[in-house]
Amino acid sequence: MSYRSHNRRDFFRNSGTAALGAALAGGASSARAEAADAALPTPIAELKPMTAGTTPITMDERKVRIAKAQALLAENGMQALIMASGTSLDYFTGARWGISERFFGCIITQTGDPAWVTPAFEKARALEQVKIGKDVRAWEEHESPSALVATILKDRGVTTGKIGIEEMMPFTFADAIAKAAPATQIVNGTPVTAGCRVIKDAHELALMRRANEITVAAHRAVFASLKEGMTQDQVGDLSEAAFRKLGMPGGSLVLFGKDAAYPHGTTNPQPLKAGDAVLLDGGGRLHGYAADITRTGIFGAKPTDRQRLIWDTVRKAQDAAFRAAKPGVECQAIDAAARKVVTDAGFGKDYEMFGHRVGHGIGMDGHEWTYFVRGNTTKLRPGMCFSDEPGIYIYGEIGIRHEDCIFITETGAENFTKWTGTPEEPSIV
Repeated sequence: MSYRSHNRRDFFRNSGTAALGAALAGGASSARAEAADAALPTPIAELKPMTAGTTPITMDERKVRIAKAQALLAENGMQALIMASGTSLDYFTGARWGISERFFGCIITQTGDPAWVTPAFEKARALEQVKIGKDVRAWEEHESPSALVATILKDRGVTTGKIGIEEMMPFTFADAIAKAAPATQIVNGTPVTAGCRVIKDAHELALMRRANEITVAAHRAVFASLKEGMTQDQVGDLSEAAFRKLGMPGGSLVLFGKDAAYPHGTTNPQPLKAGDAVLLDGGGRLHGYAADITRTGIFGAKPTDRQRLIWDTVRKAQDAAFRAAKPGVECQAIDAAARKVVTDAGFGKDYEMFGHRVGHGIGMDGHEWTYFVRGNTTKLRPGMCFSDEPGIYIYGEIGIRHEDCIFITETGAENFTKWTGTPEEPSIV
């Protein structure tokens, strides 16, 4: 569902994690990391990198993606797709550029290589990022980047028709482009972007599998390192260290006891004590692809019958969702399958104690298309990837969530990782 906190969750979702990993890999930061490692609990200190054999997405693979986008443009009656900074730009071109008030972006038309627009004073840096396409046009500070976009469209024969806008593009950019090319119709580009990104190929699935395996290993080491009196921030620091030792930047949202009833945390966290539920919800990115796994265990005491009942009910709900996930099934049916288990067990009606959807799409973004939620009639197809994460949250008492990432196969679904955990040992695989 999420990582360590709202601000830290966002941190792990952007390219800053790559910079952090690089910084920790060399120079003075490496020496500081080594000194910090000496103080780590043994289960974390003994972790070794698990990234061997993984490779990033190649430019040839990105060119195949662009070709698919061009086919989808034609199928959806769009003349072009315009993307500013963000995940989709990275997905199609490998370019990574922070969002700001200055437009940097890419235009893909139905034929030909992409064209690019960049601030003029940043052109040298832009050329380092542009690996596909030689048409790179720069605008000076007093000039209009949207007018430059309109010029590119005109030069490629696009003066009318539908122009797809990548949906995460800031409104100010989309609005300016619409005014600069008034004879065109600005539309949502999601049929093209999601049309490509929602189905993962074998390379993407391999990266996500390893990212999830790393996340399970990190969680296991953290659970083995817990001590009474620890704070949630201290355990969060241990999670970050575990991911670093395993070779992938990442971290976890950490919740104890009654605080775990707040799915995304509380402003008044309490220290760990025996008998508390401990919820670790974490992940990171491997070569741009995300993992998101939650494990909940009972710390330092035998689980009560009540705790075990809730834990087991959530596990059964997760299994029900997994069994329901098959090609051709509507996304909403997966949510319904898990919710029925929770409500039939007596834990509230509808959203009362299970207040969120059962899953979200996952890939390069931790949350992306499409969602296991009521009302979503999208039918599952092989290659789609999701979280499967039911929970029971009882304010003032406990919160328990189990989360794994799954992908749709030709005949059903498969977990990226398999587990047979218990409340006492939640990270057994």
